[in-house]
Amino acid sequence: MDDETVISVENVSKKYCKSLKKSMYYGAMDIGRNMLGLTSKPGRLRKGEFWALNDISFEVKRGETLGIIGPNGAGKTTLLKMLNGIFWPDRGKITVRGRVGALIELGAGFHPLLTGRENIYINGAILGMTKKEVDEKFDDIVKFAEIGDFIDSPVKHYSSGMYVRLGFAIAAHSQADILLIDEVLAVGDVGFQNKCFNKIGELKREGITTLLVSHNMHTISTFVEKIVLLNCARAISFDNVTDGIKEYAQLFTHKDDSEIERISSGNDSTKFYEVEIRKRIFKPGDSFTIVLKYRSELDYEDVDVDIAVFGAHEPVLYFQATNKAYGRKIDLPKGNHSLKMEIIDIRLNSAMVRIAIAIWSKRREVLLFWWRIPIKFEGVDYSTGRNFLNVTYELNE
Repeated sequence: MDDETVISVENVSKKYCKSLKKSMYYGAMDIGRNMLGLTSKPGRLRKGEFWALNDISFEVKRGETLGIIGPNGAGKTTLLKMLNGIFWPDRGKITVRGRVGALIELGAGFHPLLTGRENIYINGAILGMTKKEVDEKFDDIVKFAEIGDFIDSPVKHYSSGMYVRLGFAIAAHSQADILLIDEVLAVGDVGFQNKCFNKIGELKREGITTLLVSHNMHTISTFVEKIVLLNCARAISFDNVTDGIKEYAQLFTHKDDSEIERISSGNDSTKFYEVEIRKRIFKPGDSFTIVLKYRSELDYEDVDVDIAVFGAHEPVLYFQATNKAYGRKIDLPKGNHSLKMEIIDIRLNSAMVRIAIAIWSKRREVLLFWWRIPIKFEGVDYSTGRNFLNVTYELNE
């Protein structure tokens, strides 16, 4: 372990028991064996036990931002809790150099009956801060948390968003050498998430090491330099972020992933009989084009065309707008025609998404068309933080 390595995880394993009663029984047995000077055989699984993590190894250098990804139940939070000293591994060795600031569970370390002000001091102490350090950082913490007059209210009255704002503010100002962040940031609104990520960038410039757990691959590809992918209690390390995200996406790839969801393609008087999609795999900055050919017995004036882009495997909405947002009035005249739509300059990094397109008659009285189309973005573009620039519409006779 060289001087620049601040976290070293060597052949670490952690097991749990599915039954609470057996877990308590096994715990009592292990305590008894230890009191008698006997080993508790941590490498052996007993009835009802399973490996949450098995033989995990990786290193993190000073100032690096590591992304920890994997499906639900892969052991991501368990790993962070072991790095934070909450759990001990059953096998292997964990070495952490420096003060750790952690935001792992919503409201962890908060006393619900105490005020936000009081909890800042308590949580700061848990993170290793002295009262003097908390005094010096107090105003910055309150300002960052944006909880205003609620600072002197019991935290049991806080919303989940207020919990995470205060928790992150304390952790980010704890003068930690290492910051552990779980998916709890997803609870905050978009504005606060951006503020948090800006803070992470600031801390990174100061040499703070960050471990970020997230299911949002756009966030992962934007902020991290290396990836540890957890699955089935095992870990794979990737120095190339794009390779790690591709491997993660493969875990969710099924035959149905390539299928378009055709919720509605028309009604008795109007039918979209052909939908032309130019391509389904993109690079950041590409444009998505779709041509809808329809046959209608009626004129539809001033229709609403909704477009949304959301994660295929994570609950995140990247973009949503209608033609009204661009000041564009669209009429669908009767007869045979086609409507061409293009989303220009899509800035998404290494992501599986679905583009939802819906067309409604005026005042949204009749649903004329609604498809969800899976597409894939490959590669990473660090040149801009923009997601989308424009949407164009073109009606052809």
